[in-house]
Amino acid sequence: MSQHHQHDVLIIGSGAAGLTLALTLPQHLRVAVLSKGDLANGSTYWAQGGVAAVLDDTDTIESHVADTLNAGGGLCREDAVRFTVEHSREAIQWLIEQGVPFTRGDEHEREDGGFEFHLTREGGHSHRRIIHAADATGAAIFNTLLQQARQRPNIELLEQRVAVDLITERKLGRSGQRCLGAYVLNRHTGEVDTFHARFVILATGGAAKVYLYTSNADGACGDGIAMAWRAGCRVGNLEFNQFHPTCLYHPQAKNFLITEALRGEGAQLKLANGERFMSRFDPREELAPRDIVARAIDHEMKRLGIDCVYLDISHKPADFIKTHFPTVYERCLQFGIDITRQPIPVVPAAHYTCGGVVIDSSGHTDVPGLYAIGETSFTGLHGANRLASNSLLECFVYARSAAADIVAQLDSVNMPGELPTWDASQVTDSDEDVIIAHNWDELRRFMWDYVGIVRTNKRLQRAQHRVRLLLSEIDEFYSNYKVSRDLIELRNLAQVAELMIHSAMLRHESRGLHYTLDYPQQLPEAHDTILAPPTFVD
Repeated sequence: MSQHHQHDVLIIGSGAAGLTLALTLPQHLRVAVLSKGDLANGSTYWAQGGVAAVLDDTDTIESHVADTLNAGGGLCREDAVRFTVEHSREAIQWLIEQGVPFTRGDEHEREDGGFEFHLTREGGHSHRRIIHAADATGAAIFNTLLQQARQRPNIELLEQRVAVDLITERKLGRSGQRCLGAYVLNRHTGEVDTFHARFVILATGGAAKVYLYTSNADGACGDGIAMAWRAGCRVGNLEFNQFHPTCLYHPQAKNFLITEALRGEGAQLKLANGERFMSRFDPREELAPRDIVARAIDHEMKRLGIDCVYLDISHKPADFIKTHFPTVYERCLQFGIDITRQPIPVVPAAHYTCGGVVIDSSGHTDVPGLYAIGETSFTGLHGANRLASNSLLECFVYARSAAADIVAQLDSVNMPGELPTWDASQVTDSDEDVIIAHNWDELRRFMWDYVGIVRTNKRLQRAQHRVRLLLSEIDEFYSNYKVSRDLIELRNLAQVAELMIHSAMLRHESRGLHYTLDYPQQLPEAHDTILAPPTFVD
């Protein structure tokens, strides 16, 4: 039997952005945090590198802003960059107050007047400004925030809850456009429950699972982006999908990212014969922005017909490697690779969705009562290429800003009235789930082949043709059979894939992460790609 739930705030997504917002809200509010799998299944838990912020006296806001704008290929919105960077120190201080165990600097650094915690440097940064917890920063942050959330009686943490769609006044045929809640599949019961809320927040992460090879967890299916689009929200810059240059290449390794901090501490990219190659592509060599490094690796792999390149930090002392990168060291050792003695085989993989649901500095979308934060959103911070370790920072800054905005509106927003129960009377159980598996595999393969690191008009046209056929098949399946997590994710992923392809076809230049052989030059003026849905998308 399906159930109805009422909360003041419904947060769809249990990562850094969602938990930060929940913990920042007043404790008299009833808050639900939904996770479509186990709570730790999102991208936050697996983040290794750290959080970029202006923390040391030798660093400046202007320098961090300049580095972000430079990495963004002329497409960052400077107001969003400044807003994020100017609030970086207070966001980190809040995390420290929550108890996040960031790695501390050594006594010499502290005696010299440096910041209390150890700061590292990553590609595209002109200063050491990445605060981290060894090489498992995401796990340290997530575990700390989750522990805090579990101690708050007003926060309800619900696992195995898959959001199906948002409920809006317009979708119900009522006057107005406000978001009233969401329909959510309870995987424990198999029923679709109805969640009523005064405010709804999408914190579902990105859509890197649209690609065959990705560093992301299995749930990165663009759920929030697709649901927001269907609810009437604009999306922006979805052609910019960041490929992390260095993911572990091993037949038994799944989605394991080799943190950029290795290159920040001197790791070198090499071919199988030991030859370094990054100097041929950029004077910054291994510390060039991610788009440049990923394209360089992709170029060498295609030029030589090889399966991978190698990342070598073995010239550093073994104790240094084990102390600074214990997670990478242990994980690689499980696959027979001792990184203190031998190089790591690596390949690029889809890593981060730089575009998303258009929002303002308070997290507002185009639909009243609906917010989007974290990788789901498009703030203008990342431009055409995200600067390393700005993503977690964006989560904390915008989550705290959205929480403040919600508090300011509390007195003017009432709980929505009775909402209709999900209607499953016209559908049956599926006995053709092989169709879902086949379409899922086909989608990810043609997105990798046609909408990957290097693109052409012909590849994009082929991808567009295929995705439209898939959407038609998925829509028919969705209309006739009971929903499942696989079907919901496939539906959302195909929708976001279509938006990515459409966005890429509209950009007639190469800029940042969007590189096309048909338009290899960068246009003199930079413009965002903003897509608006039809008057009503169902």
